Amino acid sequence: MQVVIQGVRQNQQEEEKGNMAIIKAPPKQPKSITIQARVEESVKEHLDQYAKFIDSTPSYVITQALKVLFKRDDEFNAWLGQQSSNGKINELTGGGLKETA
Repeated sequence: MQVVIQGVRQNQQEEEKGNMAIIKAPPKQPKSITIQARVEESVKEHLDQYAKFIDSTPSYVITQALKVLFKRDDEFNAWLGQQSSNGKINELTGGGLKETA
């Protein structure tokens, strides 16, 4: 009798584990857009070198640098908080700006 109860418990535990993936799905990437900007030649060279240094892309470096800037600039964040009432920029989420219509 005890063997049967243990077998039932083991089956329940295996079923619960069956609902969990061994390899988790990658996080969903936020939607990306293309922007164009003019920068000094030396800035572009440093951007490319930094991307190479961290084994990434210039787009990633720009995105991360802007996220750091937006997060650390207290004066900007105070100003941004005042601007959110006009409905154009709703919130700063996930380190990026979320634009609303």
